[in-house]
Amino acid sequence: MKAKKIIPSLLIVAFAVAFAIVCATTGSITDPVGTLWSLFPPVVAICLALITKEVYSSLFIGIVVGGLLSTGFNPIHTVDTVVNDGFIAAVSGSAGIFIFLVILGIIVAMLNKAGGSQAFGRWAAKHVKSKFGAVIVTFLFGVLIFIDDYFNCLTVGAVMRPVTDKAKISRSKLAYVIDATAAPVCMIAPISSWAAAVSSYAPDGQGIALFCKAIPYNFYSLLTFVFIIVIGVMNFDYGSMRLHEINAENGDLFSGNNHAGEEEELPATEKGKVIDLVLPIIFLIAVCVFSLFYVGRCMGEEWVFASANYDSSLNFIDAFSNTDATVGLPWGGLIALIGITIYFVARRLMSVKEAMECIPKGFIAMVPAILILTMATTLKNTTSLLDSSAFVEGALASAGSLSNFLPAIIFIVACLIAFATGTSWGTFGILIPIVLSIFPVGSELGIVGMSACLAGAVCGDHCSPISDTTIMASAGAQCDHINHVSTQLPYAITVAAISFVCYIIAGFVSNWMIVLPIGIVITVGTLFVIKMISKNTVND
Repeated sequence: MKAKKIIPSLLIVAFAVAFAIVCATTGSITDPVGTLWSLFPPVVAICLALITKEVYSSLFIGIVVGGLLSTGFNPIHTVDTVVNDGFIAAVSGSAGIFIFLVILGIIVAMLNKAGGSQAFGRWAAKHVKSKFGAVIVTFLFGVLIFIDDYFNCLTVGAVMRPVTDKAKISRSKLAYVIDATAAPVCMIAPISSWAAAVSSYAPDGQGIALFCKAIPYNFYSLLTFVFIIVIGVMNFDYGSMRLHEINAENGDLFSGNNHAGEEEELPATEKGKVIDLVLPIIFLIAVCVFSLFYVGRCMGEEWVFASANYDSSLNFIDAFSNTDATVGLPWGGLIALIGITIYFVARRLMSVKEAMECIPKGFIAMVPAILILTMATTLKNTTSLLDSSAFVEGALASAGSLSNFLPAIIFIVACLIAFATGTSWGTFGILIPIVLSIFPVGSELGIVGMSACLAGAVCGDHCSPISDTTIMASAGAQCDHINHVSTQLPYAITVAAISFVCYIIAGFVSNWMIVLPIGIVITVGTLFVIKMISKNTVND
């Protein structure tokens, strides 16, 4: 088995090395900046990861290829770029998220130790009677946590793992549902860190208004929700997810990869109740929402809590347009951790010593996610030196004559950029100014084009193995990362294809009340056809 994984990896590495030597000696790549070559490093990393099923070496090879291209194949400069502009910048830029990951890991360990998770699992076993019920509860919980995608992935995963485990739902399926209700939900929620980011790229005073008008045209996000509900009602899976679900029915939730952060838990107390899970989670959510709001107010102006400078006319959305999740989430997470520790000790569910034992447990559980996130961010940093935005802008400018087909083209371009770079924020940051320059601001076709940009960014981010949201979904479900990527790809591509058709229609009929129902009918019909084909394949 190991030989099968090593051989394709060695072949691709040999190809990459040979390619670099040929390019360096023949000068065939004189200036890759702003050209199609700017997307080559992430493509190498993604292909390697999907073929070899090994994410760490795949990401590192992509990083090295990016460093070589950005430095003209100078080995000394490449090392400097990879270390300083890549890894060091990645760690410093993501330090806040790393802290929040560790804090969430510690809180999850405490919830398990206090018996809250086990009590919730027992309650769910009595009230959630089917796999469909467990999927829908997970889906609804994900929809409710719309403030931030990182927070969504980790919180939903921590709470719902005991429920889906008892329902014999594979961790890959759980990771898909988490991922499908993280970025897609945030992208259609006007009060979220994503809405704030999108609005910052629009003309002054029009950001939130344009964002809200684009929501009904965000076909990928909306049809993803329809997709989850329909496959739950129809009770079937296809692609590699089908095998994972069969394995879960036979007791193997991980399909043989149970090393994905699933650490041995500390012995739990029998005194824990459901309220010992619900109250800490509510407190965590409340504190994190407030911290994001507070940080947004502080970054927007010189303002401190209970200050004489407080202006009640500044609303919640204004604060979120200025917030920084890498500051607000650790800020709120630390306060929540202290409060939850005091609560559990006061309830005599654990001693102070036992609470401290949860700290290394929580850190260890999050090590795989931190490593992958560090390397994925490093790959983005080295790739950004190649200025892919210039290449994309030129490509879209040449397609300007196809105005009615532009929404569909923008959707595909956004998908490809987000898939290759692993960032939806960076994708719509590149494309929104271009879209607004192509279409008249506020026109119905312009709103369709902007929504296509946002939907494509979410779709590509959803599919990409180097996306931080995809990594967080794997961490939240404690699922092998490549298993998560490979099982959700067929589902995401199905919805993407339907969305592409919807954007073609919307380019000619710019009315979401017509196009969205058509998309829903196509989604349901497509799933019926796939189920029939799958059934016939099994019978044959």
